[in-house]
Amino acid sequence: MEIQTRYHHLIDIHNRTTYPAEIKIQGDHILSIQKTEQACTNYILPGFIDAHVHIESSMLIPSEFARLAVQHGTVATVSDPHEIANVCGIAGINYMIHNAAKVPFQFYFGAPSCVPATSFETSGAIIDSNDIETLLRRQDIYYLTEMMNYPGVLFQDEEVMKKIALAKKYNKPIDGHAPGLRGEKAKQYIEVGITTDHECVSKEEALDKLKYGMHILIREGSAAKNFDALIDLLPEHKDKMMFCCDDKHPDELMLHHINRHVKMALDKHLDLYDVLQVACMNPVLHYKLDIGLLREKDKADFIVIDHIDSFNILETVIHGDIVYKDGVVQIESIQEELINQFNCEAKTLADFEIPFSNNTTKIPVIEAIDGQLITRTFFTDGIVQEGKLVCDIEQDILKIVVVNRYQNAPIAKAFIKNFNLKRGAIASTVAHDSHNIICVGSNDEDMLEAVNALIHCQGGIVVVNGTDKTIMPLPVGGLMSNEPAEKVTAMYSLLDQKAKELGSTLRAPFMTLSFMALLVIPQLKLSDKGLFDGEKFSFVDM
Repeated sequence: MEIQTRYHHLIDIHNRTTYPAEIKIQGDHILSIQKTEQACTNYILPGFIDAHVHIESSMLIPSEFARLAVQHGTVATVSDPHEIANVCGIAGINYMIHNAAKVPFQFYFGAPSCVPATSFETSGAIIDSNDIETLLRRQDIYYLTEMMNYPGVLFQDEEVMKKIALAKKYNKPIDGHAPGLRGEKAKQYIEVGITTDHECVSKEEALDKLKYGMHILIREGSAAKNFDALIDLLPEHKDKMMFCCDDKHPDELMLHHINRHVKMALDKHLDLYDVLQVACMNPVLHYKLDIGLLREKDKADFIVIDHIDSFNILETVIHGDIVYKDGVVQIESIQEELINQFNCEAKTLADFEIPFSNNTTKIPVIEAIDGQLITRTFFTDGIVQEGKLVCDIEQDILKIVVVNRYQNAPIAKAFIKNFNLKRGAIASTVAHDSHNIICVGSNDEDMLEAVNALIHCQGGIVVVNGTDKTIMPLPVGGLMSNEPAEKVTAMYSLLDQKAKELGSTLRAPFMTLSFMALLVIPQLKLSDKGLFDGEKFSFVDM
């Protein structure tokens, strides 16, 4: 087999040094690494790894996600397929793994621990402990994904504890999800064997979990941005930290991935080797990934950059294959079959009405927070017209609805603040975690048009303003497109722009919208069954 010889400045994370090196590669392995006197160009280092991501949130199937990620030096992802699993069950997980195997990129999928995320919503599938055992036996399933049902852990729910015990039985890591959990409750959650958390929003919360041995993932995605809050912890806790995006919409993935975390950290003058340990090495060690770290006999997984100061990605190599070089992606688009589950009928205007007779009672409102998944709750006087609650556009109190897409059922309705739509409506079938239809709007007519448009095409995202309607179908589970990444990115960017033209001041209106039904993130959220308090874990009376 032919031997390839390269000359680069090697950034040696293991020995924390950089030197001119001759690197010999044979097939998919590093044959040898030697210091050299020969003039070298550029820098070589291990590739980046996203330690926790939902591929589905990119609205791209895995093969298309890979085409964008490699441009940013990403060689692998630790991927939680619970979005497609909530829609299509194990068939959805198999769909992701099958498609991912068709491209030279390293996807490491887990067994979704919470399908559905709670019993307070309607999903398209249930994955119980028997299914979890079936999945964890497989060699292509690497871990138990984020245990979002942290109340179930704290109260020793039988089914939750069975799933955790199975992960231990098969010696696979258990990912966590414990927003705001502190003190004894955090300790109790961690001591059952849960090893990571990507939900920390403050340094104090992260320190509380670090002291009990948990690994903290610094998340910087399209909606949740916790980098600035947590990055100062990296120097002292570099052995227990990783970088992740969690959810990344296609317009941002086109621009950057984990390379952005790295650049931001270096801009803060953090130590290069500390940062690269977190970006490249820690996920490999924690999840026992078959990813090379630029040592002799390792798999030939690496990236080439122009210089440490600029960190521009020139080349990405995975298992010896050049997948990206000098601006050209070497991964071809794939025509993939579709998978979906959708079964509800078109709605009427009457379905969106909120009758209200007690004018002395204040109504609860979801307060969305830009850049966060958590929300706040406040109460306000509602505007009542003809015995019905209506939007207060001047005060930015808009209507939000969630429509069960798996069966015909009454629409859940509430009010929300901080979307700032002055007209029109936006809607999506990307609505964590059960992925029913979620819609925010300034009036019932546009909301009806938006919801029915998504029912008609069986999934997608849409912006409606009177007669102006722009829609992007997502025929793969109502979550992903089967179109090339470039086309999806352009269409999503157009929809994002149109949502902002309606008045939205959110950085990523559709990403924020998608989390307004996620009941396991406090405080107030809306499922297809009603308004829900994520701290009390109970429904709220409108």
